[in-house]
Amino acid sequence: MKERNKGLLFGFLAYILWGIIPLYWKLLPMVSPIDILCYRIVWSFLFMLGYILISRNWQKFIEEVKRVITEKKKLFAIICASILISINWFTFIFSVSSGHVTEASLGYYMNPLVNVLLATIFLKEKLSRWGMVACILAFTGVLLLTIQSGVIPWASLIMAFSFSLYGLIKKGVNVRSYTGLTIETFVIMPFALVYLLFFSNQGFMSYELTPNLLLVGAGIVTAIPLLFFAEAAKRISYIILGFIQYVNPTLMLLFAVFLFHEPYTMGQFISFGMIWLGILIFTYGNIHTYRKERQFNQQ
Repeated sequence: MKERNKGLLFGFLAYILWGIIPLYWKLLPMVSPIDILCYRIVWSFLFMLGYILISRNWQKFIEEVKRVITEKKKLFAIICASILISINWFTFIFSVSSGHVTEASLGYYMNPLVNVLLATIFLKEKLSRWGMVACILAFTGVLLLTIQSGVIPWASLIMAFSFSLYGLIKKGVNVRSYTGLTIETFVIMPFALVYLLFFSNQGFMSYELTPNLLLVGAGIVTAIPLLFFAEAAKRISYIILGFIQYVNPTLMLLFAVFLFHEPYTMGQFISFGMIWLGILIFTYGNIHTYRKERQFNQQ
């Protein structure tokens, strides 16, 4: 039970931080989305190396990297995870930078439903009655939002599926969190560096002091929630992890409406209301199950 509680804590911390991140990217309007993505990859990798050295885990890291290299399936899985998270980052940054924070939040509202789908197919996790009701409500809300938009929300779909598949891989690959994240960023880093050095219109770190510092900080704000997410994925079911994620898009939606003043209709309010009702039902169902298990163990 202690491990489950740790997983819940790590999950909430990760999604709260991800919900706040749009504010960070809004501070960099002068940097293109592709440049932000590349800086995010480079500085995340350097931050992880620094973290490993400071925490004195270098020897464990090297030993685990050697094992990963010899296990081809594990190495392939980490490479796939690297590609998926890069796609997710770029789509998210592009959506926020182009003033579509609401669409970005929709992507993460879709994500738990994709988590449920993947968990039931690949992990054989069972969905409770409460969970089924919650999923139906959330799916209805997402479907209504899609209909209201009048177009297929490609960015939202890309974000939802790329991150759900990324999380599925993270749950299945048995490596330390810092090892997995460091390898992921290392795999894609050469491409990011080549772009920044030879193809970026601005040149490498050629902005003023404040934007340069923010770009360096992008590595920190990227790596920390991913570390929390990886720890959470190891400790709790993928379905529960998915529903915790609703913290993230809810924060993003609040920022989009009240801070960035993006348009918000009554139809959207009703749709999101159905999603939030689903969250409440799912939460109640899990609390009810937890109390029953606790009473059974005390008997």
